[in-house]
Amino acid sequence: MIRLIGYFFGIGTMLALLVAAGAAIYVSHLTKDLPDYEVLASYEPPVTTRIHASDGALMGEFARERRLFLPIQAVPDRVKAAFLSAEDKNFYNHPGIDVTGLGRAIITNLRNMGSGRRPVGASTITQQVAKNFLLTSSQTYDRKIREMILAFRIEQAYSKDKILELYVNEIFFGLGSYGVAGAALTYFNKSVNELTVAEAAYLAALPKGPSNYHPFRHTDRAIERRNWVIDQMVDNGYVSRQEGDKAKAEPLGVTPRRNGDYLFAGEYFTEEVRREIISRYGENALYEGGLSVRTTLDPKLQLIARKAMQNGLLKYDTLRGYRGPLSSIDVSGDWGPALSEVKGLDDVPEWRVAVVLDSSATGLSIGLQPKRQASGAIVEERERGSVSKEDMSFAMRHMVDGKRVKAGSPAEVLKPGDVILVEKKEGSESAYRLRQTPAVSGGLVAMDPHTGRVLAMVGGFSYAESEFNRATQAMRQPGSAFKPFVYAAALDNGYTPASVIMDGPITIRIGNTSWSPKNYDGKAAGPSTLRSGIERSRNLMTVRLANDMGMKLVAEYAERFGVYDKMPQHIAMSLGSGETTVMRMVSAYSVMANGGKQIKPSLIDRIQDRYGKTVFKHDDRGCEGCVATEWANQPEPELVDNSEQVLDPMTAYQITSMMQGVVQRGTATTLAELGRPLAGKTGTTNDEKDAWFIGYTPNLVVGLYMGYDKPTPLGKGATGGGLAAPIFKEFMTAALKDKPIVDFQVPEGMKLIAINRKTGMQAQEGEPGAFVEAFKPGTGPADSYWIIGMGEDGSSGYGAALSPQASKAITEGGGGGLY
Repeated sequence: MIRLIGYFFGIGTMLALLVAAGAAIYVSHLTKDLPDYEVLASYEPPVTTRIHASDGALMGEFARERRLFLPIQAVPDRVKAAFLSAEDKNFYNHPGIDVTGLGRAIITNLRNMGSGRRPVGASTITQQVAKNFLLTSSQTYDRKIREMILAFRIEQAYSKDKILELYVNEIFFGLGSYGVAGAALTYFNKSVNELTVAEAAYLAALPKGPSNYHPFRHTDRAIERRNWVIDQMVDNGYVSRQEGDKAKAEPLGVTPRRNGDYLFAGEYFTEEVRREIISRYGENALYEGGLSVRTTLDPKLQLIARKAMQNGLLKYDTLRGYRGPLSSIDVSGDWGPALSEVKGLDDVPEWRVAVVLDSSATGLSIGLQPKRQASGAIVEERERGSVSKEDMSFAMRHMVDGKRVKAGSPAEVLKPGDVILVEKKEGSESAYRLRQTPAVSGGLVAMDPHTGRVLAMVGGFSYAESEFNRATQAMRQPGSAFKPFVYAAALDNGYTPASVIMDGPITIRIGNTSWSPKNYDGKAAGPSTLRSGIERSRNLMTVRLANDMGMKLVAEYAERFGVYDKMPQHIAMSLGSGETTVMRMVSAYSVMANGGKQIKPSLIDRIQDRYGKTVFKHDDRGCEGCVATEWANQPEPELVDNSEQVLDPMTAYQITSMMQGVVQRGTATTLAELGRPLAGKTGTTNDEKDAWFIGYTPNLVVGLYMGYDKPTPLGKGATGGGLAAPIFKEFMTAALKDKPIVDFQVPEGMKLIAINRKTGMQAQEGEPGAFVEAFKPGTGPADSYWIIGMGEDGSSGYGAALSPQASKAITEGGGGGLY
């Protein structure tokens, strides 16, 4: 018997050794190509890049995986408790594998053999980290054993807090969100610090199967799973029974955050910033880098700019009549579902899509597009309203077969089933106005002239209707808005505001052809000062002045100001026939507004990486004294402005003073009602295809144009002063409200001399119509009446000096005899 026992013992020992050897070989085979768990130390998950306005308001988020990385210290204890209770209550006690839980899982799987049920894994949080970061999600025993081995190694290499940090930042929660911080925003539009017990428990329930616990498709299942997590939190001592019962009584309360739920009216600006970041750092940095971008956008000015531009475009468009409905649907039954499919303008919330239910001689009966619930389902209630004939009066002129015809009643314009846009009337519950998206468009930019910070930008009527940014992408002819650069070049090269130029017919020979420009009104004013030329926007004077200086000099100044990169030296370019953008024009005018210093327009103040380190800053001015640790009677620190001086400060003041005359006496006198120091210039291109106005105060430059995307005449009499200047006026009225009045500073050394407005010569004491003009040191009014460009063919290089008698006749008679 002893021998037999010894025999069986030997056999058992051999078998055990063989099994052990086999297991060792098997484990060795599994571990020989295990991933390097040390990569977790340098873990940098794809993180959402967030773009903010200057006041911190969120403008946009860009990510392939919507995730915000949170260090474990920033995760509230309540949220940690929810995840530990849901996934691994013994997390802080086990070595990577929960033996008790594993035993239960083995027993359960043995019972379920042959049933077709999915095996139970009993993975700890550490095992899930190993699987999510280093392994695949395949359901095999090989993968499970590799996962356990890695879990042991990870536990030896990293602290429990580090492992939990990796877990809560990596896991997928559904609805496109990754990490607990991103999930809190996605599901509840809250930070993790604001989550309630019920909300934290629901988020902790999701990693097991986000689609299984969808808040709207599987609401009952989601609540059941959430309540189980709450019970586990109670059992584990994280919350009291009373708190748990209260949390279980709450609804899910999921309010999904829409992707477009950002700062209102900032879409064009945000998209421009997105393109700039990609250009600067590449797509991966934008969509995975977790950058924090602080832009220059002023939300208040942006709203003002949007409203002013939209009002101007609507005013012009409605005067051209109604172009017809968006589409047509069947209204014989429930029209709600069909109407809900019609796309409106998401970024024009004042407007709603509606369908005509009945039309008569007095107006329209309409049904409004149903609103959608958080789940995406449309509400069952059907809202109705009305549009009176008076509130659609502009549509009484409407388009029929490409022709504008006059209608006698609303029934002749719209019929039942027509889908339209409407806006609710102020103070009314059910009365609406008929609206239509303007066919005309335009762009606007507001900028700080001292820093180049873009404070507001409008790229069109609606970003939802067209993403094309007309403020930065549209290449348009600036027309007469370009003239100040021609005059600035003249003032910088020997001319004065009192220099007299012939405003008369001129013919320029270009090769075998000739060009004879004309003033907008077709008339000529005779000899006039430079100031009069820019105030009245005289084309003939500008061409003669450019011809006298030479287009090489004009091109040099246009490029120096940044209007063009390489300007063709054609004489027609002096009248703004080249193409540029609103952004470039506003930047160029900023040089004149800030005293002649070059600026770099910027939409971004600062960019920080995911760790908070500043990687870009627009303001690169130096300040040595700003880093002093203590005060030792040293002078206050000063920021060193290293901007390049591209224009004489005195020239900048002279051209500014001349453009103040445009507002006070010239083509933009409507702006004089603002009662503020204001300089600016209108611009109207050939055939009235574009209408411009660019103007500035000492601290704000605003420029805009209005025109069709496919250049088409705006109509006879459509000018920058009539179309663009009123938009500028509306913007400035609101933007400068309650702001102190600041005047333009006269540079030190500049001489102010009274001159005769017509002759440009020094005025006698008490002379009527005298005007104070600014002159640089060493210059002043002419002693005799000298007219530049008196040649019959307009040739340059000489002028004509008149006798005192002739000069006196000009002064008294207005120069009518010199045409």
